[in-house]
Amino acid sequence: MSAPPQGKGEPISSKADLVAYIEEGNKPPEDWRIGTEHEKLIYLRDGLRRAPYDGPGGIREILDGLIEKFGWQAIEEDGQPIALTMDGCNITLEPGGQFELSGAPLKTIHETCNEVHAHLDQVKEVIEPLGAGAIGVGFEPKWRRGDIPWMPKGRYKIMRAQMEAKGKLGLDMMLRTCTVQVNLDYQSEADMVKKFRVGLALQPVSTALFANSPFTEGKPNGFLSYRSHIWTDTDPDRCGILPFVFEDGMGFERYVDHVLDVPMYFVYRDGRYLDARGQSFRDFMAGKLPALPGEVATVSDWVDHMSTLFPEVRLKRFLEMRGADGGPWESICGLPALWVGLLYHGAALDAAWDLVKDWTQDEHEALRDGVPRQGLATPFRGGTLRDVARRALEIADSGLKARARLDGGGLDETHFLDDLHEIANGGPTPAEGLLEAYHGAWGEDIDELFSDIPY
Repeated sequence: MSAPPQGKGEPISSKADLVAYIEEGNKPPEDWRIGTEHEKLIYLRDGLRRAPYDGPGGIREILDGLIEKFGWQAIEEDGQPIALTMDGCNITLEPGGQFELSGAPLKTIHETCNEVHAHLDQVKEVIEPLGAGAIGVGFEPKWRRGDIPWMPKGRYKIMRAQMEAKGKLGLDMMLRTCTVQVNLDYQSEADMVKKFRVGLALQPVSTALFANSPFTEGKPNGFLSYRSHIWTDTDPDRCGILPFVFEDGMGFERYVDHVLDVPMYFVYRDGRYLDARGQSFRDFMAGKLPALPGEVATVSDWVDHMSTLFPEVRLKRFLEMRGADGGPWESICGLPALWVGLLYHGAALDAAWDLVKDWTQDEHEALRDGVPRQGLATPFRGGTLRDVARRALEIADSGLKARARLDGGGLDETHFLDDLHEIANGGPTPAEGLLEAYHGAWGEDIDELFSDIPY
């Protein structure tokens, strides 16, 4: 999640200002970039406990180590480092200490993958002498919710109170989930709408291919992506597949109307998060926010508010693809490859839209409901989602070939899809691989996971 905003920005006085802010995300194709975010769980190897913020091997020590060894700069809240920044990248903390890299906007997946490797190498170099480790999964496999330490970020105190009042699994989302996501650009309003629709429709494919959260408190939980299931019972005001995106009239203004309809969480002023739960951003624009009477909303406030919505695809000045579980080191590069292949070449995007454009709302909902448990075996139109995944990967492959972005050895970006092709053609998803190990080599001992799949 976001670090505290740096400055308030310009005042906002009308909905037109909000629409204009998002519209400024329009970019010509030559300026499109790829931003990858990935989270991991940090644990103490002695006792296999989730790392606290303070203490030996804790999150603060890890942040300090990255600052000292590699020159990251700290972002502080109440005098404590809660994020780092360097060269267009940020390291931020999720509520339970999940360690997230928000990567720089890069031109190719080759660059993205190099960034991933460099980051994980740095993290390993710092955490190993501290007695800590890191794993890539979609959901905390061992510890109960009450055993997870909270990070000292003011926005999380307010979100915690809201999550306790909305849905049953919001605190699990905050404390125990990890994801990988990719952020992509659009050229125009029409381009944004087509990419948004394709992204929402095919998000179940991404969830199924990257499913990696089959355990809860040391036992199989009956899901392949329990992380995905958690979002169905978190906060109905902020989550879901957004049916209006597929309706006539979808555009920047329609999305702004949706965001304005969602109640606020907080306002950030003078280094503090002020509780504004249930209050209206429309009132804020009019200077009538109860939490901050007389003050008018700014661009920074709008950015904050947009960040408190959690749909499967989220619009900012770019589009975020949010459906995948956190995963092993080698799989992180596959997610941007999938979505860049589908969305960043005109013919591929057209083919992807042809694949999904006649799906009904009931079919969208059925896929969303079925995939967390059934993954690629989810029934769909006389076959299964596996059939859709194969076709989507064919399209993504063609899109990456057409981009023809080569690395130093002459390879294009298609090889980043190799693991996904193997899964779509019958190989195990990450979750299925973990379950096989659990019932086999691990002897149903979840502690074996930490020695088997660490970064």
